[in-house]
Amino acid sequence: MSETAVLEVSPELKELGDKIANLTLKQAKSLSDYLKDAHGIEPAAGGAVVMAGPVGGGAAPAAVEQTEFDVVMTSFGAAKLEVVKVVKNLTGASLMDAKKMVEGVPAKIKEKVSKEEAEKVKDELTKAGAAVEIK
Repeated sequence: MSETAVLEVSPELKELGDKIANLTLKQAKSLSDYLKDAHGIEPAAGGAVVMAGPVGGGAAPAAVEQTEFDVVMTSFGAAKLEVVKVVKNLTGASLMDAKKMVEGVPAKIKEKVSKEEAEKVKDELTKAGAAVEIK
């Protein structure tokens, strides 16, 4: 029979963990931004654990060219209604969902798209008056 390890957690850590688990999405985003800006801590992609690579005399891995890009709107500018219309058309979202995306900047409009599509989306949003980044 195998025994499972029981993780002992201090009351302070348990309280902190419970508070984090009960955050709203907006609060969690604010916490994430704070940790990134103040302490340089970024969440791992997809919630995976980030591990350090090997140290020492190993050969450096070849640079991998990025093939998937995210289009992030950082500001909707002065023409919010036009930007909402463009976001609605680009994402296929309802008018209310598009409005929420626009008002919730920074917002990912498209994720994991080709460089060409990312540029096209950026051009459309920029023409409508939004500020956009490709990451």
